[in-house]
Amino acid sequence: QELNLLDSSNTIFKLLGPVLVRQDLEEAKATVGKRLEYITAEMKRYEQQMQDLERRSEQQREVLGKLQQELQ
Repeated sequence: QELNLLDSSNTIFKLLGPVLVRQDLEEAKATVGKRLEYITAEMKRYEQQMQDLERRSEQQREVLGKLQQELQ
C-alpha cells in the first residue's frame, strides 16, 4: 500500500547487509509482491498441516477411547 503512494520522483532504497542501495520503484513493488505471495502460501501450508495434525489427533483419541472401553 505504501509503495502505491509513491511516484517515479521518489527514491527507494533496499538494505543489502549494512548498505542501502538505490532500487527502482517497479522492482521494489515486484519484490514486495513476491514476498507477500510467499508468506501467504506458507501460512496456508502451515494451516493445512495444523488441520491434518488435529484430524490425526482426534482419530487417535477415538481409537484410544475404543480400546479403553474394550478393556473395561
